[in-house]
Amino acid sequence: MGPLTIYWYGLFLVLAITAGIITAQFLARWHQINPEKIIDLSLWLIISGLLGARIYEIFLEFSYYYHHPLNIFKIWEGGLAIHGGIIAGAIALYLFAHRYRFSSIKLAAMIVPALALGQAIGRWGNWFNQELFGRPTSLPWGIPIAIENRPWLYLFNDFFHPTFLYESLGCFLIFIILIYLSYRWRANLNTRRNIILINIYLLAYGSLRLALEFIKVDTTPMLGIWRWPQVISALIIIVSISWLIKTFKK
Repeated sequence: MGPLTIYWYGLFLVLAITAGIITAQFLARWHQINPEKIIDLSLWLIISGLLGARIYEIFLEFSYYYHHPLNIFKIWEGGLAIHGGIIAGAIALYLFAHRYRFSSIKLAAMIVPALALGQAIGRWGNWFNQELFGRPTSLPWGIPIAIENRPWLYLFNDFFHPTFLYESLGCFLIFIILIYLSYRWRANLNTRRNIILINIYLLAYGSLRLALEFIKVDTTPMLGIWRWPQVISALIIIVSISWLIKTFKK
């Protein structure tokens, strides 16, 4: 409107990052970490997360970006795949912990509630971009999608599953669970409990994405009968279960 253009995706991305940083600074005290260090860590995570999420998205939509290479840089228009952000962020967190002699387990346990909250907020950017919706539905909470944003197969359907909303609500529930447990254990957040917090996030979010991919209609690479994000989610679940088994055996 007028000379000012609001990119809603970018706005919600900024809100998500801000909420995540504030949450991480709040939790740092329970983990006996100087809250001022969270700003340094945040810079590592934001840069690596955005790069990883964009590179992963380019991989998923390689055909589109091959024909529209300049759109690679337009992150304010959407196109950030969270799996890529999580993987790149985990690598950056490990490197940060090694560089400044922190426990990577402690840092990760502090970050996962903030990450879940950030995801819950950030997903609302998909609503304004009219992306990441699901199959047609007659349920009362189905959302209208403009005809130019519909897959050709569903050209004459008007209302679709708001999968972005399902994921947002799921991530907020994960956030509540992690905050509650962090509060309950705040006097003794030892390594074992930190591992449990990390794996609650990995298991819960991996399961959430695995389920939601069954009703999404966006184009994405397939591995046999499975969508690529389902494959990554399944791997996250397997790694998480293996980590928990190893931890409790000890």
